[in-house]
Amino acid sequence: MAIYAISDLHLSMAVNKPMDVFGGGWENYMQKIDENWNKTITDDDWVLVCGDLSWATYLEEAEADFRFLSSLHGKKILCKGNHDYWWTTLKKMNKFLENKGFCDIYFLHNNSFVCDGVGICGTRGWISPDNPEFTEHDDKVFRRELGRLELSLKSLKGKNCREVLAMLHYPPFYTDKGSREFLELMKDYGVSKCIYGHLHGPDFKDAVEGRVEGIEFLLTSCDRLGFKPVRLY
Repeated sequence: MAIYAISDLHLSMAVNKPMDVFGGGWENYMQKIDENWNKTITDDDWVLVCGDLSWATYLEEAEADFRFLSSLHGKKILCKGNHDYWWTTLKKMNKFLENKGFCDIYFLHNNSFVCDGVGICGTRGWISPDNPEFTEHDDKVFRRELGRLELSLKSLKGKNCREVLAMLHYPPFYTDKGSREFLELMKDYGVSKCIYGHLHGPDFKDAVEGRVEGIEFLLTSCDRLGFKPVRLY
């Protein structure tokens, strides 16, 4: 069993929003994901998907995208991305999975998982307070996301974990700017690895990767990874 990660699949099987418009690298991206994923992942593996799974607006509209994801090898844990408009309550989403028979997909939302001794926690995150467009509303969302990450981290208490991984959608901070609050929270709870997505193309330059203050950071946007899940453990 191994643990992999990828993010920002931006599936659009039921809505007309192909990613090809964002450059040649996205041509036939679903075929690339399908082939690379199934050549890499076995059904015993876990894949952490850090947000932006589907362009669908409603959960039922996302069914075809979930069916595609479920057809891929392995068990998948999803956190919310900024474009996951279909995301709703955990109860409704779990019922959707049950009704559709998607038994290999799990949602990370104020909860946590343990995979082969690795505690998996996380949340969506939000834009940084030093963003010039940051508003009072953004501050409320930012604080709420910090709280959700802490709830997720706390839910690991009493579970047998050899280490803790945090999965976010937004970067916890950027190369030369950004709030340290997500970083400090992860340090307080002993997080050893943090994966995230959201950044594409020219924004890769802002990605924090490598070890920072004892935590290893990795950007997992699928175009950054060549549309192939990256092994973490």
